[in-house]
Amino acid sequence: MTPARRLYYFLGLPLLRLINWALLTSYRFQPVIGEQHAAALLADKTVCAPSYWHQHHVVCSAYMRSWLRRGYKLCFLISGSVDGEVPERVARSWGAEVIRGSANQSGALALRDQQRMLRNGYSIVTTADGPRGPKYEFKAGTVLMARIAGVPIVPIACAADRAWYLRRWDDFMIPKPFARVVVAVGEPYIVSREVKLDEIEPHRLNVQHRVMSLMQQCEEALDSHPGDRT
Repeated sequence: MTPARRLYYFLGLPLLRLINWALLTSYRFQPVIGEQHAAALLADKTVCAPSYWHQHHVVCSAYMRSWLRRGYKLCFLISGSVDGEVPERVARSWGAEVIRGSANQSGALALRDQQRMLRNGYSIVTTADGPRGPKYEFKAGTVLMARIAGVPIVPIACAADRAWYLRRWDDFMIPKPFARVVVAVGEPYIVSREVKLDEIEPHRLNVQHRVMSLMQQCEEALDSHPGDRT
């Protein structure tokens, strides 16, 4: 963090938060698909591992904030690189905890921190294909974290009828003002502690398929009320 970058974040963060607020308040959120799964988790304060694609962070992190407002304890796993500074500050301003690192590459120290937060009742939110992709590939690190802690993975996805897509590895999605937006929450997926390390791959593929399926359901929900899909 150079002095110039610190100044940039100091001046730019309030503006970014204002733009984010303006966009989010303009969105026309449709009923959440699978809301019953979220309701059960919130009612029981179930510790879990909500996971969505890096591409969907704008919408899905805002949806996670709605859980925070209902008293649910969340901890976001955010990249340890300089690029993670702004998301960390935003998450902390919401009242969430933050662990810096990658679910797949953070090593023993970050995994230890994840397990500590899980034991303290915090659910760990991950962008399961981040921080560098490939896009839509569910990383084994999230599955391993859930297996060790004995907590369910909760797949989440979204779609928007109008959005900008940034030219980067994840095609990062920013829904346009007044876009119709759909969020979907899947059934919690449990990876038993009895699963051996060399048997994790089928579970990784299963969860990956579930997130992709939820994304398709969101797209279909928007298509059932067609508009300007740009």
